[in-house]
Amino acid sequence: MNLGIAFFIKSILLGAGLAMDAFSVSLANGLNEPKMKASKMAGVAGVFAGFQFAMPMIGWICVATIARIFGVFEKCIPWIALLLLGYIGGKMLYEGVKNKGADDEKPGVGFKGLLLQGIATSIDALSVGFTISEYNCMEALLACLLIGAVTFIICFAGLAIGKKAGTKLAGKAGILGGLILIGIGLEIFITSFI
Repeated sequence: MNLGIAFFIKSILLGAGLAMDAFSVSLANGLNEPKMKASKMAGVAGVFAGFQFAMPMIGWICVATIARIFGVFEKCIPWIALLLLGYIGGKMLYEGVKNKGADDEKPGVGFKGLLLQGIATSIDALSVGFTISEYNCMEALLACLLIGAVTFIICFAGLAIGKKAGTKLAGKAGILGGLILIGIGLEIFITSFI
């Protein structure tokens, strides 16, 4: 096992890079639910971290076993991310416009919506399995744990920033959050073809 400083730096940088979409979605969730409790924030960040841990590990397993099937699936990733984030963002946007001016408490993202967000923001991490394919099982597991830990920290920060801004933006937070999610979906989709 070769666990030098380069291994840890590479894993942390991979985690930071992969967490950017999840950070943006966390920011949107914080905007949409400015009164989110710390325990829910930890749960939301934990879901994103869990997906960011699991997807590269699944990718690594696919490279080691069923790489041909994964190659076909990889072409669908931008479409899946666009559809999931477009749906969730569109729903937030619709509810934000529909409830414009209403000061009542808005429900935050539900568990089903959170799972969809987790899948949509981490599905591109499957391809990280190719970049860590030379690792043995323990190295791959440790790298994915580091990616998950970095994602948790970044997403928790995104939620906190979003909450603070959401309190200041009040009625427009849902609209802004929906636009952010749709924008992330479009960005994932467009950059996959560039």
